[in-house]
Amino acid sequence: MKIGGNVVMTSLFATTFARSASAFIPATRSSTRRLSAVQGVAKNALSVSPKSPIRNEGINRFFSSSARISSAASSSFRLSSAVAEEQPTASQEDDNEEEEEELPTNDSDPTLLKLRHTSAHVMAMAVQQTFPEAQVTIGPWIDNGFYYDFYFPETTDPSTGETIPSRKLSEADLKLIKKAMDKIISKDYPIVRREVTREEAREMIQEIGEPFKLEILDSIKTEPITIYSIGEEWWDLCAGPHVESTGQLPKKAIQLQSVAGAYWRGDEKREMLQRIYATAWKDPKQLKQYKRMLEEAKKRDHRTLGKKLDLFSIQEDAGGGLVFWHPKGSTIRRKIEDFWKQQHIDQNYDIVYTPHIANLDLWKTSGHFDFYKEGMFDQMEVENEQYQIKPMNCPFHCLMYKDAIRSYRDLPFRWGELGTVYRYERSGTLHGLFRVRGFTQDDAHIFCLPEQLQDEIVGVLKLTRSILSRFGFEKYELMISTRPEKSVGSDQIWEDATKALVGALDELGWEYGTDEGGGAFYGPKIDLKIKDAIGRTWQCSTVQCDFNLPERFDLEYVSAEGTRERPIMVHRAIFGSIERFFGILIENSAGELPFWLAPTQLRLLPVTDAVMDYCKEVAAKATKMGLRVEVDRGSERLAKQIRNAEQGRIPVMAVVGVKEMEEKTLAVRSRKLGDLGSFGYEDLLDELKRCDDEAVEMTKMGEVAVKEEAAPAASE
Repeated sequence: MKIGGNVVMTSLFATTFARSASAFIPATRSSTRRLSAVQGVAKNALSVSPKSPIRNEGINRFFSSSARISSAASSSFRLSSAVAEEQPTASQEDDNEEEEEELPTNDSDPTLLKLRHTSAHVMAMAVQQTFPEAQVTIGPWIDNGFYYDFYFPETTDPSTGETIPSRKLSEADLKLIKKAMDKIISKDYPIVRREVTREEAREMIQEIGEPFKLEILDSIKTEPITIYSIGEEWWDLCAGPHVESTGQLPKKAIQLQSVAGAYWRGDEKREMLQRIYATAWKDPKQLKQYKRMLEEAKKRDHRTLGKKLDLFSIQEDAGGGLVFWHPKGSTIRRKIEDFWKQQHIDQNYDIVYTPHIANLDLWKTSGHFDFYKEGMFDQMEVENEQYQIKPMNCPFHCLMYKDAIRSYRDLPFRWGELGTVYRYERSGTLHGLFRVRGFTQDDAHIFCLPEQLQDEIVGVLKLTRSILSRFGFEKYELMISTRPEKSVGSDQIWEDATKALVGALDELGWEYGTDEGGGAFYGPKIDLKIKDAIGRTWQCSTVQCDFNLPERFDLEYVSAEGTRERPIMVHRAIFGSIERFFGILIENSAGELPFWLAPTQLRLLPVTDAVMDYCKEVAAKATKMGLRVEVDRGSERLAKQIRNAEQGRIPVMAVVGVKEMEEKTLAVRSRKLGDLGSFGYEDLLDELKRCDDEAVEMTKMGEVAVKEEAAPAASE
């Protein structure tokens, strides 16, 4: 149906059938309906609309106190749904013109990265000018700025000989440091790069008494050693890059934010350092925009909303990093998992289940015990044998594959599992649902022939697009990471696998960046970051080829020639973990979940106890249809009931009085659209059921005139 310049999907609110349409009209007059159901995100109807490429650069291990990033190209693109769209009004076009530009990133703007790197050096110099006892350690750039770690030793009062405790930086200290930074910037010192021998670097470090720098020097395995100096005043071990002089830094676009504790080298047995976090941008306008984003992010904090909406909790009495899913949160999680499972079944995956613990020998075979021991919980003894609670699912799938002789005719195998794993995280690193000790991976492993690899990768990427788009995530950044210096597998298998990953992305027409040498030691990979409603990016999906585990577990298939060959193993996850994705989803939507995910989709608000039985009758029918309905206790005034439903982010409410009971109707109110009028309850439930099944939202698209008399069909 076309209404003005708007295209509308017809529904029972604007149906082609006169009988259904009349159910929504008062008996004596014509009515103007402002409702239609439009698809929030199209299912299986998506197209890629590439945007201009942006640079993305893979982070290499830093060789010194500051991180070094290798050149690479990346892109951000939008997966747009092929559904009817509203034509913008003049006022909307004006609003679009006033929209803020997207903030640059380190990946998209090399100048910004240099600016932040140099700002870190200037801050370190300012700290040592302000507090001469401070010792510097490392100071890399990060997503929205930079940080630097400092060690403050105990000192001695020269006049009294008394020991002065190590300094604890305060807000007042940050102001002093920023003033010192501004002076350094104003003096426009040149930034000079020098190459020195290892022996020269050691002498320079010993001369200024920086013991942490000696450790950093010893960790550098390449020659020559490079240092960057700020004029003749200060220098640091560094690989760059930097701006040409301190005067190029925008003083009013740099802000020191906070101080946190951090152990040297992440080892709690080593010195406790003080980390200063800062943000830096190219101009004050960008800084202001970033601060607005921080304010918005604070409002969307999933920990706050999770408590307010009664979705989940972390019970410290049970231990940190362990999630308790409350009934409403469990409902959302169940919907997410059910959708995930059905999508995989539709794509010919088999859903499997594996144990939560296994003999320690399994983890030694897989290599996890050697490589990831620090991230695993301690073992438990069972009948004189060591058992390990699982940190990964993949070794279990390898054992399942090995359970029978496999023929090339059997491949590919696609096994998906929502497998809960447990990893040791230090208490100081735990953060809501984003960093936990027990979480459920949306794991899947594909065992395939080498010649099947590209088609399998294409299938994974299409499935990723389909699933993420259902949740409203349509802007992605992609990075393909290639063979690192240390790796397993032959040159040929790496070349073929990398070609398959590149070929899959090219086949789909998706833009991507390349992180040369950034792959895992066991194979190349594709990483996908999603962009949320306020512009933040989140690492979620990954597709990784693995040549290591098939070798370690001696996995084979019988080829057409009768020889025993190794299959290619592909690890892939779309959400990453249910917990983390849940947190991202809550923050992206600010708790305003789409109708199909809302834990309560409809709440009935009785005006009087006399209508309670009718409310229960409606709720029972709705529940039987698969809708999630609550009946308010009715103990509050109607205005309070409505307010409670609004605060609970319930998308649809229905006020029920004696008239509604007698006429078998419901007076409907939408959280997004306001009061909608009265509807026959059966027709309303049918429409809500359709919205739930098709993952569509009731959205105001235009005015739909519905006449009282019957009409053969709605015209277009």
